[in-house]
Amino acid sequence: MIVEERSYTFDAGKVPVFMAIYEEKGRAIQTSVLGRMLGYFTSDFGVQNQTVHLWGYDSLEDRQLRRDRLAALPDWQAFLREVLPLIRQQEVRILRPTAFSPIR
Repeated sequence: MIVEERSYTFDAGKVPVFMAIYEEKGRAIQTSVLGRMLGYFTSDFGVQNQTVHLWGYDSLEDRQLRRDRLAALPDWQAFLREVLPLIRQQEVRILRPTAFSPIR
């Protein structure tokens, strides 16, 4: 298993706007294709105006297939057109759980 960590930094005050659009238009599409959401968070301390979410995949190939399927959906593309102007920065990391990690 691998874990993808995706962090998005927004302009000040735009996280609630993004979250409302995501819950209404994006979440169901994303979770139906990507599957294993391990967590979705907003920041309280440290870097502000940020969301962080974790997704579990069987492999890098599984991740690529699922992300390609998601990107091909017209409803997902419409969602992206609406939210991309809100995002200032995006970071993506692939994490490999250790042998003793509770998430495997």
